[in-house]
Amino acid sequence: MRIIDSISELNSVRSQLKTQNITIGFVPTMGALHDGHKALVKQSVAENDVTFVSIFVNPTQFNNLTDLEKYPRNLSKDASLLEKEGCDYIFAPSASEMYDTEELNGCFDFDFEGLDKVMEGKFRPGHFNGVVQVVSKLFRLVQPTRAYFGEKDFQQLAIIHHMVKSMGFDVQIIDCPIIREDTGLALSSRNERLTAQQHKNAIQISKVLFESRNFATQLSPDELTDWVIKKINATDDLEVEYFEIVDVKSLQKTTNWETKTVGCIAVFCGEVRLIDNIRYESHI
Repeated sequence: MRIIDSISELNSVRSQLKTQNITIGFVPTMGALHDGHKALVKQSVAENDVTFVSIFVNPTQFNNLTDLEKYPRNLSKDASLLEKEGCDYIFAPSASEMYDTEELNGCFDFDFEGLDKVMEGKFRPGHFNGVVQVVSKLFRLVQPTRAYFGEKDFQQLAIIHHMVKSMGFDVQIIDCPIIREDTGLALSSRNERLTAQQHKNAIQISKVLFESRNFATQLSPDELTDWVIKKINATDDLEVEYFEIVDVKSLQKTTNWETKTVGCIAVFCGEVRLIDNIRYESHI
């Protein structure tokens, strides 16, 4: 496995690989890797000749500087994990390597067609501009055959699909299921920041989401939304920032169960912000 920290070195490696007519799998990450990331890498290794993983804590997608500063970073630990999973190349650039001053301080302009105005986009203004900015740049640099993203970031994944279509990237986006602990808690790099008691409390998030499926035939989406929020907020240290039941394609709030829907949630556990989602079956 080789660690690359400059665009010039990446370009050199990519040029060599291009002559070999091989498939390239790509897993973009911000590091602090866990079993969820491992699942993405395993699938990429199984389905492609070569696998790249990027490790870059992208400053342009953080609207909270404290969150950026506290985001866990441990390249040596991440590299050890990736080597065991069969990763071929790690691209781990600095912010100054990825962006010039104008890119770093300016606002990336992209037409999301409304996908950025709800849920995460509503509470984290500018976040998805940064996501599209960095992922589009990484796609141009790595030029992958396939790219792997987890469904835990459901809204982000919808935006990545829109970006690929809008910008005309020749890459197949592979949606990968949420990886959970045995307790049900969705794996996240942010889980590292939880105390033992907070971790125990956070399990209630997925527990309530799974339980909510039992009431989808009895309650309207609005009624179920209220039930989920009240149930989670009743747990110590948990405060729901939003929970919305939306159409899986448009991401717009739904008032009935006649389309495929997903419930997306963001919860503060102390100072740590956690997200999750759950699919609801259509009752047509």
